[in-house]
Amino acid sequence: MAIKQFKTESKKMLDMMINSVYTNKEIFLRELISNASDAIDKRYFRSLTDSSLGLAREEYGITIAVDKDNRTITVSDNGCGMTAEDLENNLGTIAHSDSGEFKGENKDENISIIGQFGVGFYSAFMVSSKIVVTTKALLGDTAYKWESEGVEGYTITECDKDTVGTEIVMYLKEDAENETYSEFMDAFRIQSLIRKYSDYIRYPIRMNVETSVPKEKAEGDNSQPEYETIVENRTLNSMVPLWHRKASDVTDEEYAEFYKGRFYDTAPPVRTIHAKMEGNVEYEMLLFIPQNAPYDYYSKDYEKGLQLYSDGVMIMEKCADLLPDYFNFIRGVVDSSDLTLNISRETLQQNYQVKTIAKSIEKKIKNELLKLQKENREKYEDFWKSFGAQIKFGVYNNYGINKEALQDLLVFRCTSGERFITLKEYVEAMPESQKAVYYAFAESAELAMKLPRTQAVLEKGFDVFLLTDDIDEFALGAINMYSDKPFKNVTAGDLDISTEDEKDALKKANEEYNEMFVAMQETLEGKVKAVRFSGSLGDNPISLSSEGYISAEMAKILSRMPGNEMFAHADMALEINLNHKLSDTLKTLFAENKEKFDLYTKILYAQARQISGLETENPVDLTNMICQLMTD
Repeated sequence: MAIKQFKTESKKMLDMMINSVYTNKEIFLRELISNASDAIDKRYFRSLTDSSLGLAREEYGITIAVDKDNRTITVSDNGCGMTAEDLENNLGTIAHSDSGEFKGENKDENISIIGQFGVGFYSAFMVSSKIVVTTKALLGDTAYKWESEGVEGYTITECDKDTVGTEIVMYLKEDAENETYSEFMDAFRIQSLIRKYSDYIRYPIRMNVETSVPKEKAEGDNSQPEYETIVENRTLNSMVPLWHRKASDVTDEEYAEFYKGRFYDTAPPVRTIHAKMEGNVEYEMLLFIPQNAPYDYYSKDYEKGLQLYSDGVMIMEKCADLLPDYFNFIRGVVDSSDLTLNISRETLQQNYQVKTIAKSIEKKIKNELLKLQKENREKYEDFWKSFGAQIKFGVYNNYGINKEALQDLLVFRCTSGERFITLKEYVEAMPESQKAVYYAFAESAELAMKLPRTQAVLEKGFDVFLLTDDIDEFALGAINMYSDKPFKNVTAGDLDISTEDEKDALKKANEEYNEMFVAMQETLEGKVKAVRFSGSLGDNPISLSSEGYISAEMAKILSRMPGNEMFAHADMALEINLNHKLSDTLKTLFAENKEKFDLYTKILYAQARQISGLETENPVDLTNMICQLMTD
């Protein structure tokens, strides 16, 4: 019989379909199952007006069969089948889709036609050297066989087939050096692909699976068990997606089981977001907020993204565009029949649809986190320990463009208690006289609490945020102020917590002893930008304060980042407590013993660095100077 050529496309076109359109060979099974589901949908739809054409609901289904001896995989359905004309149009003309026409003609909400482009069938040639399609159409008297080995063309002949529907037999290619086609004949591989891509096809996907079971033994027989192989006809897909059910009908246990099984977590989620959204783009979402970060969360190998489905068929395993980076820890599923897919159904064509969904998802996540923060602070704090750094990075990233969207999610430990509090809670509890939101930054909350200037702020009755994460100060710097209250590091040069009388007395003392401070600055050889008296050190004798935007801790963090070395410098001032007896000692030494005065200056600077959590520049010199002082 003469081989027919594909109608409108050249061999090059078909070669592109097979080798270029699809990036992953395993999706051939998804495409054929989706086509089979479409065919059953069409038969079911037609049976609504002619009951003689339909089957009982439980009789519809798709069957997978593997023949290892002949290297074949067969996909069968009892859908509407095809006539010879259908075979010419649908399989003889690349990119023609009967499903697309059917979907355009019928708007019944109960009918979900997946195929649109008519190229999915040809993905089977990625793994097959030959494909045979046997089909019989509804109301048809004759069955037909379509057969092709690829680009050379196809034949259509009459054949015998008793039942309505379609059977596709794929003869797998031989394994090559870099390609293993035999893997697709493994029953477990087939099952995993169906669970991955087609678990929610609405009709059962059945397959005979061989299982080894122990043979029965006589009572008292303690010998090693013998096994026999039995064949079970299994349904491989769950059919009804959890997200298609009403949230009120799903238990927390069902959500947890789904989440742990689908996303390989051992702990249930902290929160579940289950919603159906309507509007310009309709979709369903089932999202989970994890308790703990996965092992690779802070590694370069971690990939964000939600599983994206179209009518129950997985299109993308991780659609990154649906989540902003600061919510990259969210796991879940989005399903929409409104998505405009590209020809291979592997990627999306119209980005505005994804942007619309992503914007809605972002709002939902934020609201759910705020709700958790309000209703269960303990759980929120546990969540925050795992993922707070990512949200704080989102505040700081892109020049703070997302700060207003995220700032109410931030929580920090503060001096007033063990509990983490929000910016809003801090500001609402501020005394009327407090002018700024104060924070202290150190390697630990304990060290931040003991900073001299932290103590001075506390003495005024003001609370202080205790920051310990590298990103903390950068995040607050991006926000700059909250509810008209600026953020101020306790190590900032001007804390502005003194009374007017205290300010006047301090100004007078600094002017009077300016010559002494200049001498101390010269002794320190430019290591500090200024030396001065301070009235904001509590009972502490000395401290370092920052003279610009970059604090000492911020400079330390920046110095660890490649390429930032030239920017990692903080201008510091050495402050001496005006009300501490040390100030009198320095005045006396400056007037009477210059050598000892210089020694005191160097020791005090080194100690001030230690108090501020900075490294001692030369521990040996410091030890020698202290010993010299002790032996004089």
